Amino acid sequence: MTTLTDIGQLITTDPHSNRPVITGTRTSVRRIAGLYNQGNNAEEIARRLNQLTITQIYAALTYYHANRLELTLAL
Repeated sequence: MTTLTDIGQLITTDPHSNRPVITGTRTSVRRIAGLYNQGNNAEEIARRLNQLTITQIYAALTYYHANRLELTLAL
């Protein structure tokens, strides 16, 4: 039996910086978005940040695309 992943649980807010991060890590969505905006695709980002899974990378990119304006304003 396959276990489904609730993607809503993959991104949380860091209590110290109040920025979205990948749950259980200190890697921010902003860092993933920065690598993506430099021309890296999800697989390249996952290879570069090999402590993260491809699922975590896609969750961060989904969060970024869904909240692009808010993240841009936070810069």
